[in-house]
Amino acid sequence: MGKGKLAKFAEMETFKNVFQYPFSVVDNVPFEMKGHWHEEYFHNDNPIVLELGCGKGEYTVELGKLYPNVNFIGVDIKGARMWTGAKQALEAGLENVAFLRTNIEIIDRFFAENEVQEIWLTFSDPQMKNARKRLTSTFFMNRYRHFLVNNGIIHLKTDSNFLYTYTDYMVKKNSLPVIFQTQDLYHTVGIDEETKKILSIQTYYESMWIERGLNIKYLKFNLPAEGELHEPEVDIPLDEYRSYHRSKRSSKDTGR
Repeated sequence: MGKGKLAKFAEMETFKNVFQYPFSVVDNVPFEMKGHWHEEYFHNDNPIVLELGCGKGEYTVELGKLYPNVNFIGVDIKGARMWTGAKQALEAGLENVAFLRTNIEIIDRFFAENEVQEIWLTFSDPQMKNARKRLTSTFFMNRYRHFLVNNGIIHLKTDSNFLYTYTDYMVKKNSLPVIFQTQDLYHTVGIDEETKKILSIQTYYESMWIERGLNIKYLKFNLPAEGELHEPEVDIPLDEYRSYHRSKRSSKDTGR
């Protein structure tokens, strides 16, 4: 590990807005703030919204600025990236922004029933070879149900046609209520002003993808607390392009 990363990890240990529970130690360290984020960290009763796979935390920070009466928590395992957003939030005095460093596979260990109102998934790895690893899979939907309010909102914003198509099939297969969707976010006519306000946030890599001519796709839906969820059994064309640090990684043309 380079000196720069080591320095960031050391500095993050001093950040009051960062909680670090990597997978290797979480089994032995109970998260005592589970169910108590409102009173022990945010000191208010405002809604809690998660960004899962937050990377550098740009979206989490910008949402925090847009909505001071909502609490936002960015979650990722990459601490060196998270350092950027955590530091920006501290410097901006954003008391409604926090970061949690852990594996998303165990996200339900950190939040209690009905503690979270919404989840953002911004440019998640499409995981074209393994449905179970996709953050919009039924495996993760069942995880989210452990702490998301009934009919809580899931936002997916992605450059991946594969992930968008898979999620669309998953939503339809399970009759999940769709609030809004588009396959070309920045060229869709008639988007309401509130949605425009939220979707005006662009991450660094999103700007790069837009410059390359890639359409940004968005799907917003409710997740009911009850009902068995089923995976869609359908072949989906794999993404043909190389996105940031991603490749097709397969000789196949389709996946499920």
